Amino acid sequence: MLSRVLSGAVHGVDAYLVRVEADVASGVPSFSTVGLPQGAVREGKERVVAAIKNSGFELPPRRITINLAPADVRKEGSAFDLPIAVGILASTGQLTDGRLEEYVLLGELGLDGTLRPVRGTLPIAVEVRARGLKGLIVPGHNVPEAAVVSGLHVVGAEALREVTAFLTARFEPRTPEPRLAATEKANGAPQADLADVRGQEYAKRALEVAAAGSHNVLMIGPPGSGKTMLARRIPGILPPLSLEEALETTKVHSVAGVLGEGKSLVGNRPFRAPHHTITDAGLIGGGSPPRPGEASLAHNGVLFLDELPEFRRNVLEVLRQPLEDGDVTLSRAALSLTYPARFMLAAAMNPCPCGYQGDPTHRCSCSPQALTRYLGKVSGPLLDRIDLHVEVPAVRYRELTGLRPGESSQLIRERVCRARERQRDRFADLPSIFANAHMRPRDLREHCRLDADGDALLRSAITRLGLSARAYHRILKIARTLADLAGSAEIHSAHVAEAVQYRSLDRVPAG
Repeated sequence: MLSRVLSGAVHGVDAYLVRVEADVASGVPSFSTVGLPQGAVREGKERVVAAIKNSGFELPPRRITINLAPADVRKEGSAFDLPIAVGILASTGQLTDGRLEEYVLLGELGLDGTLRPVRGTLPIAVEVRARGLKGLIVPGHNVPEAAVVSGLHVVGAEALREVTAFLTARFEPRTPEPRLAATEKANGAPQADLADVRGQEYAKRALEVAAAGSHNVLMIGPPGSGKTMLARRIPGILPPLSLEEALETTKVHSVAGVLGEGKSLVGNRPFRAPHHTITDAGLIGGGSPPRPGEASLAHNGVLFLDELPEFRRNVLEVLRQPLEDGDVTLSRAALSLTYPARFMLAAAMNPCPCGYQGDPTHRCSCSPQALTRYLGKVSGPLLDRIDLHVEVPAVRYRELTGLRPGESSQLIRERVCRARERQRDRFADLPSIFANAHMRPRDLREHCRLDADGDALLRSAITRLGLSARAYHRILKIARTLADLAGSAEIHSAHVAEAVQYRSLDRVPAG
């Protein structure tokens, strides 16, 4: 007898439906799975057989064939355990298939028939709704995640017995209410506040500019100057996640399996800080089966690279595509995947190998050759994609012991949000541009016109400081953001003067 059960799988961060066909026929007892099953899917037959028997059902000694369609796409993961078991029960007459055409089934089975959570529930739920199906049956831990998709009947079950009871209309579990984004944000973890940082007013201002225009930023300073502390407070001054951004971010975290038990939406902007020993696959994604990397997990948030020159050069070079395009494409012999990776890059480094070049209280012990090698570890093309170079000096004693708190992240965020609103209005007809940092050269000519004084000042800076054409475009973008923060439609000389200060690595002595 033949039965069909609907399931789902994920390709990148998008989902597709899989039809699980189960055929139980007379013949030599066997259990075979076809349709390009990989790893955990092939092993699933042992879990399915034990779960069926230990749940009180019978498994007749017959030839069992499972087909996963479409058969030309590789199937990964353990989520097919539940639909395969239900398909076998339907084929052996132990389960009526009245509801099987209306629901998509996902779940890993334990040997005792209990259901365990799986990855990728949210993108599959989105696909189920798009296909016009009634609902989704998932393990109980995955219910909050799937319930985010409105208009979908989500059924949470703890064991195979509960699933069969629901499919035969003998059990009706309580359907959870979808969580709204605002509710999830209210339940999010509190974020670190810039008011905790003593001193460093110049660096705080630079981070405000970076957040307002979505500019990448590099902080340069001696050990202990507060570079990491500042970076960890960047998400708190970025605009709150919109519902669309929260769904995009949650899909990536769901596919990677890092969403967290019982969590429905990512409520705060991500902050990812990988160690400098990370591999290129760990940074942009890969592995077998492929998973999103740190760059994609930072989507709509911040990717922080501390001790930037300590990262292997080949690892840093793979960041060039996501910094340019906002996504990561993994091309392999058997498949090609694309993960979203639109993030704000924040990096930190010492000014020299020992960290004390230019520090008035410590003597630098680095030779010119060592300094050249150290700075050369970060390639020009990567620096080309970083708009702001911020010097973060050591904090003075009187700043550390001062009683007056600094400006709070909430006040800074309000200014950042107003600046972003101006940018959204400006780029309303350009869907590929989300902020000033994403402007192309032709956009600069249209949106970054300088007044006479600003033009004269920039011309002088280019000549006297030896700034490159690359620095020229970066200064225009930063100046545009500074004007937005000031509520000005025009870019004035004051905006240009401040923007020039944020390009310290481009300055060379005049000849």
